[in-house]
Amino acid sequence: MRVFIETCVAVVVLVLLIPVLSLIGLAIVLDSPGSPFYFAPRVGKGGKPFRMLKFRTMVTGAARIGPPITGRRDPRITRVGQFLRVTKLDELPQFVNVMLGDMSLVGPRPEAPDLVALYTPEQRAVLAVRPGITGASQLASREESDSIPENVKADEYYLRHIMQGKVQSDIDYIRRRSLRMDLQILAETAMYVLRNFGRRVATVFRY
Repeated sequence: MRVFIETCVAVVVLVLLIPVLSLIGLAIVLDSPGSPFYFAPRVGKGGKPFRMLKFRTMVTGAARIGPPITGRRDPRITRVGQFLRVTKLDELPQFVNVMLGDMSLVGPRPEAPDLVALYTPEQRAVLAVRPGITGASQLASREESDSIPENVKADEYYLRHIMQGKVQSDIDYIRRRSLRMDLQILAETAMYVLRNFGRRVATVFRY
């Protein structure tokens, strides 16, 4: 039943957001030539690989010229991409992944195959459910890129100081998961996105 409801929600959201998605896609292409979308390899429920859809926030071919983890002030991030990252609007295309059954509205954040390969047997418990567009760990690490110091290798810093905490947060979420908790996470996520979007728009008009 949960999958059916979330699929219906994803379809409705995508239809309603067609004008917004189109404008974002156009802005990305005008700012940086290339596809407006980025397909990120991720690992889902039961260890099943899938491609997570996002709006592209970096220059085309960014994966070939830098680390897989984005650090503070990464020069690969485009001007429009910076706005999308701060407001989290780059995550909107993931409703397509929900519609396809790869992701849930709320759940653990999906990681790349190379990172999942480093999980301990205990940490692989996070793969027991479908990953989510938002979740407990996403809310706790909203400004993850900014937490990585400059002049360090972002991927190494992430492995040593961030990943373990995120995985543990997701495991704790799975153990306590409930409809009330999911609704609370969705509400907090919506408020965060609207608040950041308002701040960024206000900054633009201020100048």
